[in-house]
Amino acid sequence: MPVRAFRGAASRSLSVRPAVPRDVWVLVVAAFAIAIGFGIVAPVLPQFATSFGVGATAASVIVSVFAFARLVLAPTAGALVDRLGERPVYVIGVLTVAVFTGSCAFAGDYWQLLLFRGLAGIGSTMFTISASGLIVRLAPPEARGRVSGLYASSFLLGSIAGPLVGGLLAGWGLRVPFLVYAGTLVVAASIVGLLLGRGRAARTESRLPPLRLGEALALPPYRASIVANFANGWATFGIRMALVPLFAAAALRASPATAGLALTLFALGTALALTFSGRLVDSWGRRPLALAGLVVAAAGTGFMGLSDSDVVLYALSAVAGFGSGLLSPALQATVADAIGRDRSGGAPLAVFQMVSDVGSIVGPLLAGLLADSVGYGWAFAVSGACLVAAMPAWAAYRRRPLN
Repeated sequence: MPVRAFRGAASRSLSVRPAVPRDVWVLVVAAFAIAIGFGIVAPVLPQFATSFGVGATAASVIVSVFAFARLVLAPTAGALVDRLGERPVYVIGVLTVAVFTGSCAFAGDYWQLLLFRGLAGIGSTMFTISASGLIVRLAPPEARGRVSGLYASSFLLGSIAGPLVGGLLAGWGLRVPFLVYAGTLVVAASIVGLLLGRGRAARTESRLPPLRLGEALALPPYRASIVANFANGWATFGIRMALVPLFAAAALRASPATAGLALTLFALGTALALTFSGRLVDSWGRRPLALAGLVVAAAGTGFMGLSDSDVVLYALSAVAGFGSGLLSPALQATVADAIGRDRSGGAPLAVFQMVSDVGSIVGPLLAGLLADSVGYGWAFAVSGACLVAAMPAWAAYRRRPLN
């Protein structure tokens, strides 16, 4: 199709806003159930670990082993998606997390808790990659940005509500939140297993030819998305959770409540951007929103180390979160465009997830070293520069015909 004709067809298709399919709403509801359950466990997990007589470092390992298992097992999960299809892997993954999260409630010592938490991470990467594959398959090509924003919003809202519920449940005992989380996971698996459509697309999903990683890496948009996702993992997931609380306590002499409010404002900034960024990704294109998200997130993150008051920290946290909300749907839609609806994308989706996980692990380690050696200002500045460094990868971006 000539370029001019394609652009005309694309503009006409974007003028009519397609409806979000029912099956996408099924995934959105399931995502909220999973996210709120994860948030329920998050505030009590370190405290539960220390109840076995270990220190802060060992308690931190309990938190990290989940992410480490996700990282190591991501290629295997991607291969399972290509072989079995997205929906079976999704349901098996969610139920795996449910079983081992419920087992955490009955852990008799620290090592059992560590084992169960690590095994739960295996299931987590299974349903994360398969959910991304289902979104690629089910979302109308001209509404991928909107669907990605909707799915991200569901996870975000669940993550915000979860800790509030978890704090209340902790009053009944530190083991209770794990049982409740296991229950929400069973609900999520049931929603997807029973309500997700069983039409032609569902019956043939395991027979779709896989998109090989080498083929995906040959596409400039996919390469740009993984570079940006590494930077996003570094600054958004790693630095935000690891360095902001330390900075608030060490540099601003603030209470833990200050760091908590800063993190909340980051989430609210993300939520605000997600209310419209998905639609703009579909109408304006992937690259403009990706570049805007990188710039805004870099500004909020890079200058955070210069905060001289709680108010400045709050404002920059909200700015960084807003940038993340602009960036996320653009990246998800770009990867979906690269895979298309006629291929299975287990391997490319696994790598897309892995680079974010690597960034969230490497970023805090290097930033911590910088904070200790030359100060927090440099630590945040380098993290912001990492986001800026991802921008040139989008120079070669060329929008492909949607399929």
